[in-house]
This record gives sequence, structure tokens and C-alpha cells, in this order.
Amino acid sequence: MQRFLVTVLGGLGLAAALIATSGSAAGRTNPGFDGAVTWLNSAPLTAQSLRGKVVLVDFWTYSCINCIRTLPYVRAWADKYRGQGLTVVGVHTPEFRFEQDLTNVTAALERFGIDFPVAVDSNRRIWDAWGNNAWPAYYLVDATGKVRYRQVGEGGYDRLEQQIQALLAEAHGKPLAADLVKPATVAEQAAPDLNRLRSGETYIGYRQASGLRSPERVRPDAPQQYTVGTLGLNQWGLSGSWTVGAEAAVAQQAGSGIAHRFGARDLHLVMGAGAPGRKVRIQVTLDGRAPGADHGADIDADGKGVVTGTRLYQLIRQSGSVDERRFEIRFLDKGAAVYAFTFG
Repeated sequence: MQRFLVTVLGGLGLAAALIATSGSAAGRTNPGFDGAVTWLNSAPLTAQSLRGKVVLVDFWTYSCINCIRTLPYVRAWADKYRGQGLTVVGVHTPEFRFEQDLTNVTAALERFGIDFPVAVDSNRRIWDAWGNNAWPAYYLVDATGKVRYRQVGEGGYDRLEQQIQALLAEAHGKPLAADLVKPATVAEQAAPDLNRLRSGETYIGYRQASGLRSPERVRPDAPQQYTVGTLGLNQWGLSGSWTVGAEAAVAQQAGSGIAHRFGARDLHLVMGAGAPGRKVRIQVTLDGRAPGADHGADIDADGKGVVTGTRLYQLIRQSGSVDERRFEIRFLDKGAAVYAFTFG
């Protein structure tokens, strides 16, 4: 199972995210949505109740940057084609434990303006029934209930919309207008700068961590003092007191930090304050200075921000040339939980 990463595609381009349908639900009858923990924005939907509709099924999880960047298109398709027989069904299948929390998922729907039905798949029963293995992944079901098309990853938006149009035209017996959506994308939802992307997703928890260059040996699930020295590209280190768990590292004292040397226009960090209602102040620097015009949507030009809910935070967007930079974040209050860096 993986987030289908644009960084993996590299020079192949986003169109290479289109993959063969073998080994998935494509070509079979709609497997349905049995096993949903609950439904948001809708009463429960079934394969039978959706007969006569063209259905776009979107497997996503709310802290995944690849999913986040596709949401403007999915929302636009839901709005544009709702009256023409399309039903969009989001299947929220979590990667991290915090994504199982309904309070977090509900907050994400509000944050991203999602009003189409969402099946909460915290036990991965829908994921397994569809034979899915990546985020984001899209399945198109025709009006007879047959899965006709599968697409994985970011990009390929025009091709996917053309497939939606083709199935709607087939259902109605007449062609649709061929114009395509061009939604506005801002902050973390903007398309990545692939031509200058040199850094990939970096997990902090010991289960999937790579690139850690703090000289101290990690003590799993126990407090430990760490330091950061010289970092090469795509290396990172902890400073101060941290407890490194399987999924995340938790800051045990105020002033603890993380440094990462990266090459990308955008830097994001999936993190939270550690408990509902808690706030953690942060201070971000680039090459030892305030980020200024290179700050992301979740901090100011002085590098100051506040972590509240557990989600993806955009901390850096380089506004001019995209250079290799040393990023550092200090947590001015203890308790922050840090899960993963992502880039764009």
C-alpha cells in the first residue's frame, strides 16, 4: 500500500500514473461499500442503490498531499456533473491512526469544502473489497454497475474527465459538451513543481523512517536527547528531547526541533499538537533565517505559526528560484507529534 507519489514518476510525467486495470476491481461488478464505519454527507449508499448512475469512487486519506492536490478537481466534477447523473463517492481509508478519528475527518471535509458522500473506511474493508493499493485511486462505474476504468495518482485530470463524459453520454444516449474543468488551486492544493522536485516523502516514525542523520541511536518508544549536525540533500535530524514511535516522533520538551535539507518548491509537514484542544507554537527558518517571501500558507514571513489539529501544514513555498535549502522547525511548546515531510 502506498501513496501514489508524483516523485516516483519523475521524468515519466503524471500521465504515467494511469495503470493497467488487472488485479483491481476494474472489469468487475461494483464491489459496493460494505464495511464502512459510517457515512458523512449522505445516508449509506450501496451498489444497488447507485444503479442507473455513473459513479466516481475516490480512495483518499486527508493528510496525503497527493490526495489533497486532486480534491479541487474531484469537487469540480461532483458539482458539474451531479445534475447529469454522476455520483462521486469518497472512500476515506486512513494511513495513520489519527486519520481514523471522525473528528479529524469531519474537520478535513469542512476544510476542503467536500460535500459529496464519503464512506469512512477505517478498517479497510472497502479498500480490500475493491483490491485497492494506493492513494489517491479512482474507479469509474457505469450505469449498469460495472467498473469500467481505474486511474491512480495525481494528474491525468483531462483524461479522467473525458472518461466521465463518455460514460454519462453512454448512459443518456447522447454526447455531452466536451469542455473540461479548470479549478483554482491554492496553497497546498496547487500542482507540484515536478521539474525542480528533488525530495520525496520522508517518514519520521521508525517503522518507515529513512534519511535520519542524528548521530544518536534511535531509542524506539522511549525519550532520548538528539542533535543535528551537517546534513546532505534529503537528510534530516532531530534536536532536543524526542520519543520516536512507529508512526511519529513526539517532542518531549519545548525548544525541540527538526532540520531537513531539501530541494523542492514546497515543503509540508504532517503534524499535530498531541491532544485535542492543545496548541503548539512553532518557529521556522530557512538557512538559519526567517523565510520571508518563501513562507508557506500555515506560517507568516517571520516563520511563526501555530499547530492545532493533526493535519498537513504547508510551511515553505519558495517564491523565486528553487534552491537546495536547510529547513528547520522548532516547537516552542512540548507535545507536538510529527509524522512525515512531503514536497511539491
